[in-house]
Amino acid sequence: MTNAVAAIRALSALGDPSRRAIFEHVAAKPSAVNEIAAGMIVGRSAVSQHLRVLKEAGLVSETPDGTRRIYRLDPRGIAAVRDWLDDLWARSLEDFVAFADEQVDLGDEQ
Repeated sequence: MTNAVAAIRALSALGDPSRRAIFEHVAAKPSAVNEIAAGMIVGRSAVSQHLRVLKEAGLVSETPDGTRRIYRLDPRGIAAVRDWLDDLWARSLEDFVAFADEQVDLGDEQ
């Protein structure tokens, strides 16, 4: 999966306010589903569904801990978003340099 596809999938997943809240929760503290659901207005089943979407988007991973699964951020998904944004930023800087060079050339002609 390219960084662009992964980043768009991740950003789409974070477009939902509940998923964004869950993402922020596990970013602050890796947690089990019941711990995440305790601080939300949605139930445990809905939290599980949101975690599935976040996992498919590459934003969270899970590890077994006895009978529970602990969810935490997946650095690979975050890196894909960062790399995609870095590529866009680099292209924007190149465009700015070209624009600035054109302005200098126009100033030299006058």
